[in-house]
Formats: sequence, structure tokens, C-alpha cells
Amino acid sequence: MKLLAATRSGGKQREIRRVLEPAGVEVVFPDDLMLYQQAAEELLETGDTFEANARHKAEHFARRSGLATVADDSGLEVFSLGGAPGVRSRRWAGASGAPAAVDAANNGELLRRLTGAAEPRRRARYRCVLVLVRAPGAVPEVFEGACAGRILEAPEGSGGFGYDPLFWSDDLGKSFGEASAEEKDRVSHRGRALRALAAALGSES
Repeated sequence: MKLLAATRSGGKQREIRRVLEPAGVEVVFPDDLMLYQQAAEELLETGDTFEANARHKAEHFARRSGLATVADDSGLEVFSLGGAPGVRSRRWAGASGAPAAVDAANNGELLRRLTGAAEPRRRARYRCVLVLVRAPGAVPEVFEGACAGRILEAPEGSGGFGYDPLFWSDDLGKSFGEASAEEKDRVSHRGRALRALAAALGSES
């Protein structure tokens, strides 16, 4: 089937392709369909939950494209920070500009908030919520994934994106910044949610 993945993030696009295309899903992204960025998109991530944001994005792009659409909202939750940055993960430090600059500002803010914190206060998880809308106006379907770990005192590795160099994965025994793409996909929040989505789509083919 042909599925629009409603994200403009290069990092997310690579992960989505790696998981869904081997499962037989033809994935396209907004720019592939000449659905170029609109100012209204900034209002799609103002919800209080990952599910609300993902639903807003899926419904918006399903209307624009007429295609079955899946949207992701995901982020890092640090338990001692009350679940922050959570749904504000991408905008936490208030930085703008190139993705690398935004990531650096967010990572700096995370380290600042956890300065001197002992390991128990560094426990965290990544969470991903995917919302699938099979056609404009269809009932949204929800798929979730999570992975547990802790926040390091300094970055380890340069792979991945976002908070990955600071996130030590319990499953892998290394940071996501040190993990290969295949290792990360196997245990990551987004990998798990995408495989659940692929299983649901495959069961109907």
C-alpha cells in the first residue's frame, strides 16, 4: 500500500523507511507530493499529549493528500523532571534554525537541568505514538512504542539525532548515539511503534 508519513524530519524519515519499506509499505513524505510547508503546520503540535499532536498531523495531511496517512509524535520523558521535556522535546530550549543547532540547544538544556543528579534521577524513556488515518475523516488508529534508559552526564557517540547521544539504552547497553541504525531500530520507541503499525497493515493484505 501507499502511505504518506507526515513528517519533515530527516531523521524520522530514515527510520520510517528502514522499518516500513521491508514490510512492503510504499512510503512517501510531504515534499514527495509537493505538499510544501505551510504556516498552519506550526499549530499542529500544540496538544498536551503525543497522541493529540500525532492525530492533528495525520488528519491535516490526509486532508491535503487524500492518502492514507500516518503521523508520529514522540519525545523524551525524564521521570525526575515530571516527564519533561515530553511533548515539548523538539522545542524545549526555544531554539530555532538548523536541526543540529536545535538538537545542541536541547541537549544543553537537558544536561543543565540534571547537573549533579545521581543515576536514579536520570532514569528516562523515549515514547512514540503513531496515528494512522486511512482516509480523510476516517477513525484514527493508534500505535505506541517505548524504550527505557537513563540520561548520561555527557554525550556518547554521534549517531542518531535529537537526544540520542545522551540516552543510554537499557536494552543495548550503550547510547543511541553509539548504536548502529539496525540496533536502534530493533529496540527504539519508534521502531517498536512502526512494527506494530506494519503488523496491522500486513494482517489485512
